[in-house]
Amino acid sequence: MPRAIRSLTATGIAGIVLAGSAVTPAAAATAQPAASDRTSAVEARRVDRVPVPKLDWYACYGYAECATVRLPLDYDNPKGASTQIAVLRVKARDQKHKIGSLFLNPGGPGGSGTSIALAAPYFLGDTLLDRFDIVGVDPRGVAASDNVRCFRSVKDQTKAGAGLNVAFPWTKAEEKAYIASSKAVGKACSTTGKPLTGAASTAEVARDMDVLRRAVGDKKLTYLGFSYGTALGQYYANMFPDRVRALVIDGVLNPNAWVGQGKARDQLQESRLRSADGAYRALHEILVRCAKAGADKCELASSGDPVAAYETVAKRLRKKPVVIDDPDQGTFTISYADFVGASLSALYSPFGWADIDGLTSELLVLTDPASASAARRSQAQTAVAERATQARKQRGYDFPYDNGLETFLTVDCTDAYHPKSADAWPALAAKEDKRAPYFGRTWAWATSPCARNTWTVRDEDAYAGPFNRRTSAPVLVVGNYWDPATNYQGAVSSAALLPNSRLLSSDSWGHTAYGTSACVTGAVDAYLLNGTLPAKGTVCTGDDQPFVAAPDTPDARATASKSDLARAGAPGRGEPKRLPPVVAPLPAVGTLTVR
Repeated sequence: MPRAIRSLTATGIAGIVLAGSAVTPAAAATAQPAASDRTSAVEARRVDRVPVPKLDWYACYGYAECATVRLPLDYDNPKGASTQIAVLRVKARDQKHKIGSLFLNPGGPGGSGTSIALAAPYFLGDTLLDRFDIVGVDPRGVAASDNVRCFRSVKDQTKAGAGLNVAFPWTKAEEKAYIASSKAVGKACSTTGKPLTGAASTAEVARDMDVLRRAVGDKKLTYLGFSYGTALGQYYANMFPDRVRALVIDGVLNPNAWVGQGKARDQLQESRLRSADGAYRALHEILVRCAKAGADKCELASSGDPVAAYETVAKRLRKKPVVIDDPDQGTFTISYADFVGASLSALYSPFGWADIDGLTSELLVLTDPASASAARRSQAQTAVAERATQARKQRGYDFPYDNGLETFLTVDCTDAYHPKSADAWPALAAKEDKRAPYFGRTWAWATSPCARNTWTVRDEDAYAGPFNRRTSAPVLVVGNYWDPATNYQGAVSSAALLPNSRLLSSDSWGHTAYGTSACVTGAVDAYLLNGTLPAKGTVCTGDDQPFVAAPDTPDARATASKSDLARAGAPGRGEPKRLPPVVAPLPAVGTLTVR
């Protein structure tokens, strides 16, 4: 079953990328106290009557502390069934001057909060590590918490999800298999997956976080959330608006678009969020910059127009996949969907432009072997085989039971509204592709198991808004112009929703901006530490720009590979501090791309 879990998004890029490291039209401002909206009586009763849990910390991973706690499965019945939640913290290095706890969430849905907290010493700023205990919570159903499990065995899971093992369906046969598996997975999670699938919405995780905020001794929440973690942050801000000390969301998902309000409830979630628009704009910009950089810095420029070359590869693969029979790596079939899925994976990294250039150039040769020398054909075949081998190693959907897709769907399908029948997806996905070439289908098909007549389990206490509450402290909203998953417009529209917020923009590359721009990282750290906001209208510049440095520049390559390890929770010491992408930036050939 597919396991590449990504995060979520919002609507198309707005605005023009500005030059310079930062545009600051006014002096930086410090957050001023203001009257906030209050937590509703219903929400206050739900969480406040739960006794403060005692976290029985124990040493783990050499430098962290771990604990588990049981919290109510249903906050309306606090003495009823419970679910186990895993928590990890890395204690502040300067305990004497500690401000409190900084809660982190990496996104997903389905990302491990304990893993990103464990990785914090390798990407967070030193001042944050000095002054905050870094806390990560595995949301309900995820990782070290009690797991969502929609099938009784790996065998049942594998059989049901067999049709999902493509980046997206392209042929009629693939669409038929994908729909069948979508229905099988949706029905299983609505039956065998209960009760947890009906009690793990974003609202439940926000309630858990508020209880755990009290458990670590903080009067108000300090939070940094990435990607889907921005949805969790906005849910908390609107459910508990007077309990916010400092809240930063980076790579922002508009919550109204996520949920689907009014007539939009019958739309595909992608029609509301428009992740594909952001991905296409980023790809197109890379190809345009490739042409400007020239063949010395971008191999694809040697073929003429890189935009046309990419479409040429796509057209050829739509007609006929490439089959590679490598004596060392084995046999691989590279389809059109694999090519697009690999491109999207590459766009998650600040250095993904190098993979876009390399993979497209290689497939340009392999789809028309007569156009190149024998040596070049051999080199291209070996390079693509190595990429496919790496993707095959990342696949990992056999033993042991992996619930990654199920955790993603449990939140998305329960939080949001989706079309009624999975049978509608082929036509709807094709329409998305017309608006946002290549990536429309990729993002559209990710939610097909959420069709309302197959995903029938609901969380009666899910939250659907409003999302415009005034918080007790400002929300810092960070948007990246070239984000392929959480479109920049999601940050713009979310900042417009929240009356006490500040938008910080950046022309960074890859998914999320913290760690890709010294300007963004400094602004976020300053706000979390002392409430100082960046000036209105600030636009930062990403530290790494396409084709500015050669793809094999040692510093760039080292940072790109090491950042993959950081969010996996297994970095090496002494590495550069950079927030890694949610998933590896290398192509994920033969793997479903989901948020």
